[in-house]
Amino acid sequence: MQSISKVLMLLLACLSLASCGEYQKAQKSRDYEYKLDFARRAFEQKKYVQAATILTDIVTVFKGSDKAEETLYLLALSHYENKDYINSGAFFKTYYQRYPRGKYTELARFYSGYGYYLDSPDPQLDQSGTIKAIEELQAFLDYFPRSDKVTIAQNAIFELQDKLTLKQLQNAQLYYNLGTYMGNNYESAVIVARNAIKDYPYSKYKEDLEMLILKARFQEASHSVAEKKEERFRDVIDEYYSFVNNYPDGPNRKEADDIFKVAQRHVTDR
Repeated sequence: MQSISKVLMLLLACLSLASCGEYQKAQKSRDYEYKLDFARRAFEQKKYVQAATILTDIVTVFKGSDKAEETLYLLALSHYENKDYINSGAFFKTYYQRYPRGKYTELARFYSGYGYYLDSPDPQLDQSGTIKAIEELQAFLDYFPRSDKVTIAQNAIFELQDKLTLKQLQNAQLYYNLGTYMGNNYESAVIVARNAIKDYPYSKYKEDLEMLILKARFQEASHSVAEKKEERFRDVIDEYYSFVNNYPDGPNRKEADDIFKVAQRHVTDR
C-alpha cells in the first residue's frame, strides 16, 4: 500500500509540473488560438487565476472577431469565480455595454450585480458597494423580468436594502445616544429614522426604527423646558398610538406602554 501511495504522489507531482509547464508555455506563446484554448481548459479545471491571466493577454486581440464575446465574458467569469468581484463587475459591465443583445448579456448583468452583492461590506462600513449592487441587480430585473434568476436577484436586493436600513438605524441610534450633547440630537435621530422608513418601508427593521422614534420623542420631551413639555409629551402620545397600532403585540409593547404612562402624567386633558 505504501508503494502505491508513493506512485500516486509521484504521478500527481508530474501532472502538476506538466500543468505548470503548459501554463508557462501558454503565457509565452504568440498563438492566440492556443492561448484561448488553454484558457477554456484552465477555466473548466477551476484554475481561474490562470484563465484570467491568459485571457487578459488576448481579450483585446480578439476584439471585433467572432471570439470577442466569449473571450470577454470568460475573462469576467474567471474573475467572478476567483471571488474578485470588483474586476468581474467591471468586465461584466464592459460586456453588456458592448453587447447589449449578446449571447451572455443576461448572465453578465446578473453576475455583475450578484458579485457586488457577495462583496457587500458590513453595515458599519461604507455602503457604496451595496448601493452599486442594488443598482446592478435592479437593472438586471428591468431588462430580464422573466429570467430564471429573478427570485435570486429580488432576494439579494431585499437583503441589501435591509443592510442599508440597519446602517441608518445605527446612525439614528448614535444620535439618540448623544442625547443633548451640543444640541438636540434626539431630533436628528427622528429625522434619520423617518428617512430610513420612507426609503425602505418593508424592511425588517421598521419596528426598531419606529420604536427609536418614540423613545427619541420621549427623551426630547423629558429634557424640554417647562413651557414646551406638555406639547412635546402630546407628540409622544401621538407616536405611541401610531406605534401600538402598527405593532400591537410586538416585543417593544411593554416599553412603549411604560413611555405612554409617563407621558400621560404631563398632559392635563388626557
